Amino acid sequence: MSTDSLPPAFATSRLERRYRLGEAWVPALRGVDLAIGRGELVTVAGPSGSGKSTLLHLLGGLDEPDAGRVFVDGTDLATLGERERTLLRRRRLGFVFQTFNLVPVLSALENVEYPLLLDGRPAGERRDRAAEALAAVGLAARSGHRPDQLSGGERQRVAIARAVVHAPLALLADEPTGNLDSATAAGILDLLLALRRERGTTIVIATHDPALVARSPRRLVLRDGRIESDSAGEAPR
Repeated sequence: MSTDSLPPAFATSRLERRYRLGEAWVPALRGVDLAIGRGELVTVAGPSGSGKSTLLHLLGGLDEPDAGRVFVDGTDLATLGERERTLLRRRRLGFVFQTFNLVPVLSALENVEYPLLLDGRPAGERRDRAAEALAAVGLAARSGHRPDQLSGGERQRVAIARAVVHAPLALLADEPTGNLDSATAAGILDLLLALRRERGTTIVIATHDPALVARSPRRLVLRDGRIESDSAGEAPR
């Protein structure tokens, strides 16, 4: 089936979010209208406080807007109860953060297995899918190592494998290269581009990294909670 006949991976309508700071309300997003198609890789850039992380959290159902609507694969998140939202996040979305969030006492393989364990998958299926995901990120030989035995780049690769082990519709990555040197960061982007190309995964990345933005097929820039620009970048490579 052509993806043209399917709803976008993400869509927002007049999205608003604000936070209380002392006696004042500070707007984080102001009337954001956005559509991200299936299989797109999009970077969201902008200065600190521009709303990048807030947008990713709303797209992933980790936070709720003060006004407006968020659609994931055509489903209005406002129509879902908390359990339904949890299942949507667990089965349809993957998340990657700057701090990796790996369980220190578990091996790489066990960390990647963990979302499948939460979802009640059989042990054999968990092991097979986790091993496949680690192989996809080039870490098959490191599957038995704990996080403290891995480099920063390897830990982020484990985090990415964990985020895609259940073959999600989309991956939301908040500053995934923020703690990495430039060469390692470039390798992480190579990996994300390969996941998009080979699996058709939709990928949305909030980032301050100009090198990452420069290689992005589509670039959003947020400023003061609004989309300042939305443009195509160079062809992915």
